[in-house]
Amino acid sequence: MQSPHIPVLLQEVLDIFSDFESGDFLDCTLGYAGHSRALLQAHKNLKLYACDKDMEALSFSQEFLKDFQDRVCFKHMGFREVLNSIPTHNLRGILADIGVSSLQLDKNDRGFSLQSDFLDMRMDQNRALSAKEVVNSYSKEELERIFKDYGDLAPVASMLAQKIIQARSQKEITSAKELSQIIGKAKLKGRNVTLALLVFQALRIEVNDELGELRTLLENIEKARLKNCKLAIISFHSLEDRLVKNAFKRWEKDCICDEKAIRCECGKGHSLGKILSKKAISASKEEISYNSRSSCAKMRIFYFR
Repeated sequence: MQSPHIPVLLQEVLDIFSDFESGDFLDCTLGYAGHSRALLQAHKNLKLYACDKDMEALSFSQEFLKDFQDRVCFKHMGFREVLNSIPTHNLRGILADIGVSSLQLDKNDRGFSLQSDFLDMRMDQNRALSAKEVVNSYSKEELERIFKDYGDLAPVASMLAQKIIQARSQKEITSAKELSQIIGKAKLKGRNVTLALLVFQALRIEVNDELGELRTLLENIEKARLKNCKLAIISFHSLEDRLVKNAFKRWEKDCICDEKAIRCECGKGHSLGKILSKKAISASKEEISYNSRSSCAKMRIFYFR
């Protein structure tokens, strides 16, 4: 049985956790289990907690990992609360690959692709809000907000929102293909990405509350007070990477006094651990050549002492 999804930065993930000896490991975003299967094969004493909110992916992975079933506990849930549902005292590794899987992007009925005949974009299909509802019911001001905040489209957010409002006044927008035609193939000045791709990114983030989920995961990791545990987070756009980078910097600080304070009043001793990746880890040219979607991947590593 072969996974339909190529896991990004697979060798880099294996290298990061190469010193894993025994204990629990949490894959926050199991997907089609490419990373998890490789880790289970590499470490015979690893017990895996495997989390995903996409039931289609989870069902596939339960079969894909059946040879390791005595070492895997599956969790059908979003990653924001998974740390509250598992024991953490023996947790020695955490991986979160925040990107959309290839299968989600490629499957027509999931509505992620620019050429899809559907307009959905829900990672969890039990979720009420879909991209179709956002596009057809959000006000002009709400559409502008998500285009600015999640698509980095401030200069043209109003124009794009008006295009959608005008189009839907004629008929309901029911497919991603139709929406991409409404937006057009133009690009922002100085950017090598189409407006349509950035609009789709903004809609996907809104539908799945991606940044809210990541913030909650980071908050719950901080509260867990983990010991002797490595955390690796792979993100695919600057909004996610900035959240991860800033959290890691905060966790590493020994002194948490205001930067304007004349002297330390907090007593220091607040550092949770150490950043192991001063610079984000990116895909090699070789990996990008056979998996173009890896070109945007950035991985950051933190070690909780």
